[in-house]
Amino acid sequence: MTTKVVLIDDHELIRQGLARSFERSDGLTVVAQAGTVRGGLLAAEKTDPDVVVTDLQLPDGSGLEIVRALRAKRKDLGLVVLTMYSGDEQIFAALDAGASAFVGKDAPADEVVSAARHAAVSPGSFTCAGLPDAMVRRMTSATPQLSDRERQVLDLLAEGLNTTAIAAKLYVSESTAKTHIAKIYEKLGASNRAQALVTAMKLKMLSTLQP
Repeated sequence: MTTKVVLIDDHELIRQGLARSFERSDGLTVVAQAGTVRGGLLAAEKTDPDVVVTDLQLPDGSGLEIVRALRAKRKDLGLVVLTMYSGDEQIFAALDAGASAFVGKDAPADEVVSAARHAAVSPGSFTCAGLPDAMVRRMTSATPQLSDRERQVLDLLAEGLNTTAIAAKLYVSESTAKTHIAKIYEKLGASNRAQALVTAMKLKMLSTLQP
């Protein structure tokens, strides 16, 4: 059977280069390409792929938005995050979002193809070459660990949004938004927004997933 792949990256040269690598690989075929979050989601909806390979940073948002949206609809879909920003936080953000694999853009094209093959076969099993070291650093780090959703809320708090606005932005109830905010305060040892943001800035936590 042929594995259908959708490629999402705003750099056409990268997309075309990856497409050639996939087309040279037995059993893989690129059925669509896109350069934005919106275009990627539409492409996935139209082509019903087996694997989606997406860049992390896109002009209209994050590739993690694509991962979350598609994972919510399909548990059997392979989702590969491809990025030039391959720090620990990006790795764990991809893992939390439901990605199947995480690959740095400095990796050989064959590694991306291998990650796609893995994702097609084991979409629920996360693979990343840097994960073991990242896990060790996380376990030995004194920095509070926020979930992917909590980081989103923290960024929105930093933008000045109130609870109602955050709930609307994330399409959740105000009660859920309040719960996230309370957990953030607890993890950062803060009693209010100002204290939380000061702590977050000191720990360099605010710009982690910003485009």
